[in-house]
Formats: sequence, C-alpha cells, structure tokens
Amino acid sequence: MLDNLYNFKKELNERGIFFCFSGPLSQDLLVEIGSTLKHKMKLEEASSSTILKLFSMFVEQTQNIIHYSAEKCQSSQTEQSEEAELLSLSSGIIVVGYESDHYYVLCGNMVENEIVDQLREKLILLQNMSKEELKRYYKEQRRQEKSENSQGAGLGFIELARKAVKPIEFDFQTINENNSFFTLKTEI
Repeated sequence: MLDNLYNFKKELNERGIFFCFSGPLSQDLLVEIGSTLKHKMKLEEASSSTILKLFSMFVEQTQNIIHYSAEKCQSSQTEQSEEAELLSLSSGIIVVGYESDHYYVLCGNMVENEIVDQLREKLILLQNMSKEELKRYYKEQRRQEKSENSQGAGLGFIELARKAVKPIEFDFQTINENNSFFTLKTEI
C-alpha cells in the first residue's frame, strides 16, 4: 500500500481529480470541505457563477450521501434513542475534478436494492428533459408534498440536472441481495 499511494495520487492528477474523499461524512465535514473547494477554485480564478454552481452540486450530492446512504457507521450503543441516532454517520465517496473544460462532481454510496428501480426511473426522466422542461418540472414538484422517507421531494436531483451543462450520468452496481452501489456524476 505504501508504494502504491504515489501511483494513486498520480492517477488522480491524470484524471483531473483535485479532491477525493471516501468514508463517513457529516454536515460539519461538508462545510469544511466546501470552504476548501471554494478557496481552491478562487485560486484558479474560476468565475463566481462556476464556483457557486460547483459548490451547490457538491453540497447536494454530499447531502444525498449523508441522508440516504445505506452504509452507516453506527454508535455501539444498543438503545435506539435520538442521541444514538445522532451518533451515526453515512459513508460514501465524493470526487471533484476538471476535464474537457468542465468541472464535475462524482459521488457514490450504497443504496437498498428496493429503491433502485424507482431512482433509475426518476434519473432517466431527468436525463431526457430539456432545460425548459426541467424548469417546469421543478416548479411542479415544489408544489407536491414530500414522501415520508424523503428529505426534499426529490428536488435535489432536479436542481442538479438544471445546473449541469450535460445530462446527469448515473450507474447502479449490484453488490449483494440487499444493496447496490449508486454513482452519480454532474458537470458544470
């Protein structure tokens, strides 16, 4: 492992990846990483609108991991109290890079297989919409009530699709009978 770390870093650089994190994520970590990404892009003299869009995409995709990842680091406490719930962290991977004149955010996390088909349908629908259709769809969805297991009526994916310069890309890799690994990429 020690002798491969440099090769791993070199490969990240060759792929235009300037940020990569894999592991448990929290809201506090999201804020700190986001601040660092903004600063790096300012040093690269990226436009304010590009920085804002990338930051927004990074936050949305990281929050999806925090809220929906099926892979959790849990407290060793056996009681299911509110405090024990606060001690759990969701795990995933988030990557930020630059290729073909565009910044991108790529994230991945475990999801339960029972939601894969529903998620795939929603993302295919978004992939096939024009910017104007996405705008109308967003307004329609804002008027809808949230489903009970949702944190935001699916608006996050719509926002990502609206801000992206190309249709969002995604993949599901079946891991076992219960879980799949969900990957999502957006470019600005």
